[in-house]
Amino acid sequence: MTPRWPGHPAPITPGPGQESVWDYPRPPRLEPTDERIVVRLGGVVIADTTNAVRVLETSHPPVYYLPVEDFVDGALIPTSGTSMCEFKGRAKYDDVRGGDVTVPGAAWYYPTPEPGYAELVGRVAVYPSRMDSCEVAGERVQSQAGDFYGGWITSKVVGPFKGEPGTLGW
Repeated sequence: MTPRWPGHPAPITPGPGQESVWDYPRPPRLEPTDERIVVRLGGVVIADTTNAVRVLETSHPPVYYLPVEDFVDGALIPTSGTSMCEFKGRAKYDDVRGGDVTVPGAAWYYPTPEPGYAELVGRVAVYPSRMDSCEVAGERVQSQAGDFYGGWITSKVVGPFKGEPGTLGW
């Protein structure tokens, strides 16, 4: 049974084959997936893999981390800037290039993650809102709301999701 959390609407009950983000743990869990992940930018495929890791955290749709080697050459361009996750550690950012398009700071990674998150080394996540499209198993994802969040919403996950106005305290 999905627990009720103070300060947010009741979780949506998942249907067959669905997951509720309110059943995801905190601290987040890493989960390998062999679903095909395809990322497009500038009208071209910049990443294609069946070797991703999902990060599952309470109230957030999954974030997919793809192996660096599954991005096309030149798609990831190191840039300045860092952020801090209380669980995973310090993230660094990349600009993302595809075709004639470059999107500043649209990807992030953890070069030296905290204990328990070593599987993220050599993997990169992208903000789906900043790409032409991101797909999981052939389904085009919707972006998690909010400039800070990089969750990938598919028909397999239900919320409500953190990121919309008024959800900061969740």
